[in-house]
Amino acid sequence: MKKTILKCGLLFRGIDETVEKNMAVNVEDNRIASVAPWEDGAVPADAQVIDLSDKFVTPGLIDAHVHVNMNGEPNTDSLAKMLTGEFALYSMVNAQKDLMAGFTTIRDEGGVGFSDVALKNAINSGMVVGPRMFVSGVALSSTGGHGDASFAPGVTGGTMASIVNSPDEARRAARYTFKYGADQIKLMATGGVMSFGDEPGAPELSLEEMKAALDIANSRGRISSAHAHGAEGIKNAIWAGITSIEHGMLIDDEGMELMKEHGTYLIPTIIAAYRIVEFGKTGALAPWMVEKAELCLKNHGEHLKKMIAMGINIGFGTDSGTAFNRHGEQAFEFELMTRCGFTPAGALLAATKVNSRLLKWDDRIGSVEEGKLADIAAFDGNPLEDISAMTRCAFVMKDGTVYRQ
Repeated sequence: MKKTILKCGLLFRGIDETVEKNMAVNVEDNRIASVAPWEDGAVPADAQVIDLSDKFVTPGLIDAHVHVNMNGEPNTDSLAKMLTGEFALYSMVNAQKDLMAGFTTIRDEGGVGFSDVALKNAINSGMVVGPRMFVSGVALSSTGGHGDASFAPGVTGGTMASIVNSPDEARRAARYTFKYGADQIKLMATGGVMSFGDEPGAPELSLEEMKAALDIANSRGRISSAHAHGAEGIKNAIWAGITSIEHGMLIDDEGMELMKEHGTYLIPTIIAAYRIVEFGKTGALAPWMVEKAELCLKNHGEHLKKMIAMGINIGFGTDSGTAFNRHGEQAFEFELMTRCGFTPAGALLAATKVNSRLLKWDDRIGSVEEGKLADIAAFDGNPLEDISAMTRCAFVMKDGTVYRQ
């Protein structure tokens, strides 16, 4: 049995907002065996000690919204030029960047050709290094909707969605998605920011289409997510039975009340729109894209403050891979969350405890507790005093194996 003891200067266990000083996390093989105060001289002879006494230690972080196929390119036209093998290679490299930033678990929110499923399988088999992956396979969208590649007729490129235009087609697509190994169903409920020719506030998949797809997910005990900016699309997704709303930037009061009533999660992805607005000022992005991002950001912070006060389940997700929103750099989302009303500890809980519950993996990850998988990260500085410390990852352990030190 391999024994490792982490000597932690500050330990945020992900159970509540408490931080403990001078703690020892005892790891046996890939599990946390115990968590107790550090005692000098109490180290077994057969244990390796890793000194994190000057670090802030957390559970391995969970990013509940990434796209490993995407590299932060300024538009989605690049998808038309990439070979199938390139999608797989980019996915591997991007996922490894996420891991090195402290994200030991990622939820991929849709890619091309089930390459996220292939990468997950390769990681789980030990073929390649990467974080734990919870995958969507290919998302469901409508003709001309967000996720339906807007190339010239006859030029399909890499499509990130199964196109459905009726409840029956939605059922078929959901079954197809699960057939090839998806963990969940991803629906495009409204228009988006990076998609040409649609509006973020406009509903796309109908209530009936979404309900048909979610009936398939629910029958298998699976969760689901909906790309949804606009108020009507958000409410349709909630009425259909969605597990989480992604983005939710144009939500209204009724939508907030419905989220609270149904226990729906929100993944706010502030950084995605923020980066588009930020780099849009340099002229690096199409004006129509920047205008849509500005619209989405305008009231997002105030909406989040309201939802925090209401006690709505809000997790952590970044949409990494979208324009100038690069993998491995997504921890800036923590700072943006604190600007929108989160306490630093609350933002950390969103990326640990809350997200583990969203994925229904809270029995194995999301906190530093006895019996949980040994997914642990550490950072230079105290993020409760300076949230930017979360961008300075110094140590990563996943499944009891150290990947960064």
